Amino acid sequence: MRLVTLEFGNEFRPGVVVGDEILDLRGCDAILQAARLVPRDIKGILGAGPAALDLLRSIVDQLVTNKDRLRERQALVRITGAKLAAPIPNPGMILSIGANYHEHLKEMNVPAPKTPLSFFKSVASIIGTGEPIILPASNPDMVDWEGEFSVVIGRPCHRVRASDALHYIAGYTVVNDVSARDWVAPAFAAKGMMETIVAWEHNILGKFFPTFCPMGPVIVTSDEIRNPHDLHLETRLNGKVVQSTNTSDLVFNVTQIIEYYSQFLQFRPGDIITTGSPSGVGYSRNPKLFMKPGDTIEVEVQGIGILKNPVAAMGQA
Repeated sequence: MRLVTLEFGNEFRPGVVVGDEILDLRGCDAILQAARLVPRDIKGILGAGPAALDLLRSIVDQLVTNKDRLRERQALVRITGAKLAAPIPNPGMILSIGANYHEHLKEMNVPAPKTPLSFFKSVASIIGTGEPIILPASNPDMVDWEGEFSVVIGRPCHRVRASDALHYIAGYTVVNDVSARDWVAPAFAAKGMMETIVAWEHNILGKFFPTFCPMGPVIVTSDEIRNPHDLHLETRLNGKVVQSTNTSDLVFNVTQIIEYYSQFLQFRPGDIITTGSPSGVGYSRNPKLFMKPGDTIEVEVQGIGILKNPVAAMGQA
């Protein structure tokens, strides 16, 4: 299944994609009474486990004889006309893995780490597909893209073995780890422990600006992704391919990431893990290339879909 969050002004409603339409799971409950039993958001649906997903499947099965009535009530809407928020606008955490594609490490001229590296994205930075990435007034000139295949946790998860890790995944989505690169050079040039720590912290803070975490357009449930370690990922700037890779190039794969970090963290349903950016980032190019107002950035992952966002200057959106 493909799960979405529909946005109606300040209201968010869970939905499920059916062909080229979306069933609004809140708007359909007068016709499809089973929908009254569905949790009120995607995070709640995932937390309710397989029974909730089975319920959604049974609701979708009832559409055949109810489509006209649902369309009249605008509870079954065309994807092209729907406004989608991030599938999970309010995850408990977004754990982002860095330095995790072999080719990206080569372009940045750094060695592969011995254990996974990570940082946390700001939940307040999340936006959905179609929403503008706003270049911050303080640092507008070196804003880069990082398209990332991402994992959505479906069960409480702590001290999990790699061999069991896939059982804790509810599905997959796409994240663009937008990054202001102003502090990359100082981080590489830093000397001494404290100078290095401070420089690296500033580099990570460059990923925290509002709108710097586009997510979506959907969550694809894990049963539809047979092998998360063999998926094509492509990022396009104004239609031109800037990143193209396969998840087989990951240094640490999905199961290894979950095993390692679940030693320390308690993951909960709806938590997001981004698996790292492949090669092709703007900072590594010669000459360097960054996003500017009027650009459009797209990240596409095989089997999931296209996360597409315009780019705007502060005050233009």
